[in-house]
Order: sequence, then structure tokens, then C-alpha cells
Amino acid sequence: MVMYNKVALIGLGLIAGSMSLAMRRGKLAGEIVGYARSQETRNIAREINLVDRVCDTAEEAVQDADLIVLAVPVGAMGPVMEAIAPHLKKGAVVTDVGSVKRSVFDAVIPHMPDGCHFIGCHPMAGTEHSGPHSGFATLFDKRWCLVVPPEDADQAEVDRICDFWRGIGADIEIMEPDHHDLVCAVVSHAPHLIAYTMVGVADDLRRVTDQEVIKFSAAGFRDFTRIAASDPTMWRDVFLTNKDATLEILGRFTEELFALQRAIRTGDGDTLFDYFTRTRAIRRGIIEAGQDTSAPDFGRTPTKSE
Repeated sequence: MVMYNKVALIGLGLIAGSMSLAMRRGKLAGEIVGYARSQETRNIAREINLVDRVCDTAEEAVQDADLIVLAVPVGAMGPVMEAIAPHLKKGAVVTDVGSVKRSVFDAVIPHMPDGCHFIGCHPMAGTEHSGPHSGFATLFDKRWCLVVPPEDADQAEVDRICDFWRGIGADIEIMEPDHHDLVCAVVSHAPHLIAYTMVGVADDLRRVTDQEVIKFSAAGFRDFTRIAASDPTMWRDVFLTNKDATLEILGRFTEELFALQRAIRTGDGDTLFDYFTRTRAIRRGIIEAGQDTSAPDFGRTPTKSE
């Protein structure tokens, strides 16, 4: 069932590409157009038929669009919104897929034209890959999409975009922006920073050569640091725009780490065993909830059929 006659994707990476493929699978859009800042990305998107039509400007892409998806780094959303605002038709819905919401609200909403609607969204799905080749239609299946409407949001449009995300496979949870940012600092932002840090530590330990790190990575380094291959621009913007929540969680992480250091130093095996038992149960709960798989590649490598 067509949910929006024309959907404009601003940015053509993993999330936008997967949205396009999922929309086609579910026949949710009459036309899907896309724009990316990089000429190379636009050329690739045309070659692989990622969308129905690739535009050379964002302003062209949003003309007469019913749904506009901002799939750019969170630091770029304000300038992009300012540029496209004069070209939106009345009644158009603008959404985003960023993993920070308060700063996106502050950057985007002031530029929203009268008669248009903004509803924040955050699909909790992804891989460490980026670019137009990285998308696949099943990325959102049985994953959560957090829908974050402004206080004065049109309820009919909120319901509609919830149905849209359900149509491309996601489960829905409504959140308010500050709570969203704290939750994501726990489940996404701090883990990414810790993974980046672990890779940096390995790089600093010159007595462990680069080849040894790569050669023996299956021992745990590989799985733990997979997310450190994620897009640097996106994550730079995430940490700068969700600073307070991330620093709060990192503070709590440091306290936990100090407690484990003390247990190791003092030979407190009971504390270590109890801690690891509790955290293992949490990890197993993630798999049981259908949010991951016990497969070594985390089940994130699409099959040829996808």
C-alpha cells in the first residue's frame, strides 16, 4: 500500500539505501528520489538503481515530495533543512534518521515552513558499512524504530509515519527527545566510543604489532571492535551533539571499570563471577528479544537473496 506518493531521501548511505529497498519491497511509495552531496555517490546510486531518480541538488529532490528523509550526519541537518525549506510543498512531512534528537530538533524545527510537519525518527538498525552499496531491504526487519514527535506534532502524521516504519519491517516505540538521547548514549554512543578507544589502545601498544592484532582478532577483539569501523563523520557529530548524556554514561562506565580493576587487583573472584554472570544474562536477553543473533558475524551480513 502506498503511504507517500513521493519520498525524497537526502543522503544515500546505508540507512537511506535500505529504506529505498524496503519501500520498494513493501510498495510504500509512488516515487523514490534521492540526493547525495558527493557526485561519486550520486553516480553510484544511478548505476545500481538505488532510487527511482537521483537529483543533483537537494532543492530539486524535495520538490513536491510528501515525505523528506534527512539521512545526513546530525551536524549537517540544520544547514540542509535551511536550504530545502523554501522548496517544500504545504503539508510535507520531514523526518530524520539521526541517533541524536534534542540537537536535531534545535537545528531543524526553526527552519520548518508553516503548514509542514517535522517528526524525528531513529531506526535502531545498522552495520559498520556505509555508502550506497551498503543498503539491504531487510535491515529494519524486527528492529526498533524510535519515533520522537515534537510536543505540537499532528497526531495523524505521527500515526502515518509509524505505519510507514512498520511497513518497512520495524517495531515502533514513541519517545521524547531527551529520554531518547540518554537511552542511545547507553545502548549505542558510549559503546561506540569504547570500541574506538580499544582499537586506539591496540594501536598504541607497539609491542603488539598491527599484524598480530589482525591475525589473532577472532579471540574477541574482532567482535568487540566491529563498530569501530563505522563512519567517522557521523560519529564525530553524534558525540559533539549528545555530549551531556554520553559523558554521564562514560562516567558510570568508569566507575564500573574501577570496581572491576579493584576486584582483579585484590583477587576477588566472587565479585568477578557474579558480575560476569549478571552481564551474560543481559547479553542473552538481547538475543532472546530478537535484537541480535549468536552467529559470529552478528547476523548482519545480508544473504544473496537480500
